Amino acid sequence: MKIGFFGIEGWEKDIVSEKLTGHDLYFSEDKIDDYNLPEKNDFDILSIFIDSRVNETTLKHFPNLKFVATRSTGFDHIDSAAAKRHKVLVSHVPGYGEHTVAEFTFGLMLSLTRNIFHAIDRIKESGSFTLDGLRGTDLNGKTLGVIGTGRIGSRVIRIAREFGMNVIATDPYPNKELQKEVEFKYVPLEELLSVSDIITCHCPYNKSTHHLINKENIGKISKGTLLVNTSRGAIIETEALTQALKDGTLGGAALDVLEEEGEIKDELSFLTKAHPQEESLRDMLYNHILMDMPNVLITPHTAFNSQEALEEILETTLENIEGFIKKEPINLIPGVK
Repeated sequence: MKIGFFGIEGWEKDIVSEKLTGHDLYFSEDKIDDYNLPEKNDFDILSIFIDSRVNETTLKHFPNLKFVATRSTGFDHIDSAAAKRHKVLVSHVPGYGEHTVAEFTFGLMLSLTRNIFHAIDRIKESGSFTLDGLRGTDLNGKTLGVIGTGRIGSRVIRIAREFGMNVIATDPYPNKELQKEVEFKYVPLEELLSVSDIITCHCPYNKSTHHLINKENIGKISKGTLLVNTSRGAIIETEALTQALKDGTLGGAALDVLEEEGEIKDELSFLTKAHPQEESLRDMLYNHILMDMPNVLITPHTAFNSQEALEEILETTLENIEGFIKKEPINLIPGVK
């Protein structure tokens, strides 16, 4: 079969070539979207990363396409309805690197509570070793509100308990087994917002979680609460987040993800589109406001980015491709079976 790997790194090529022998393999570091369509388009299988887009336009560009394997857990960059219309199956990586994202989450959390970034930046920029304005707070004894208790959220809860934190969580599908092993309790979202000292998001992005935290409920957050998001940007309404940081409802935020972060990374193509969507443009501008706030830390969607996690992602992706080739597809996303 003809298999195209896009957005792939050099070290991955050797592993793929070794595993997928007997196939016509094509590798590119480029992403795929409406404005980046490769001249070669006769692939049976595509493997992409989260910065690529699969929609009606891209699917029409690949007439022989039968299967897409995204090297990610999330699949909101793929139009599942369009894939179904084109009879293209899509697989994802259901879980990986829960340690990786959970550890990064606490890195962000500690950077907020102990002013680590500002301390380092002060010395690098001015050479000053003064402690003025750097006094922080402990995690021990604080209440952590965890939104989503899947593999990553569960790991965050375990680490939080080791820090001596009190933990509450919300999830439409409570993990009763985890509750037996680790001391925490489930509460409704509004209660979690109102009593947490720190809130951390670990739920998938879908219609039900779009703007889960929004201008209607963000006011329920206790004044000075900290917010961490390493899941998906659109779980939090950007306009509401910005206002809550301005008026002190939130004492600070650490964000590895932003709404419309794709457009921020590629603003030129965004701004030259015909009739850009008003909501997307507004979110992009609010994201720029967030970047300039001193109580906001922003990282470039890198919580997943450890060597161990990337190796696990690639291994699962290759298993997904091999399963499709054997006509035994696994890890298919909902809506395309």
